[in-house]
Amino acid sequence: MYIVANRIPVAVDWQDEFENRFRQRVGQIDLQAGFVSMQILKPVSEGAPYVVFTTWQDEAAFEAWIHSEDFKLSHQNPLPKEAFTGRPRIEKHQVVIST
Repeated sequence: MYIVANRIPVAVDWQDEFENRFRQRVGQIDLQAGFVSMQILKPVSEGAPYVVFTTWQDEAAFEAWIHSEDFKLSHQNPLPKEAFTGRPRIEKHQVVIST
């Protein structure tokens, strides 16, 4: 399995809108070949980022998605810069142990 963590620092006043953007797209990513799951984690500590975890069968499936038309559509209407307190950070991982 291949896991991508997108850490996104969202301003408090924009958290509801940020979450609503994902709710409006629920199910779209599920149609992508090799997609396994997605979790959106809301921070419970002040200043911590949201974390969007996506799980893929392999790196090739993730790469195919980020080059897909659906990916472009899902990112075509971003929130304004003031919605974020910093830049997002992407981390990519291979699962070596799962229980």
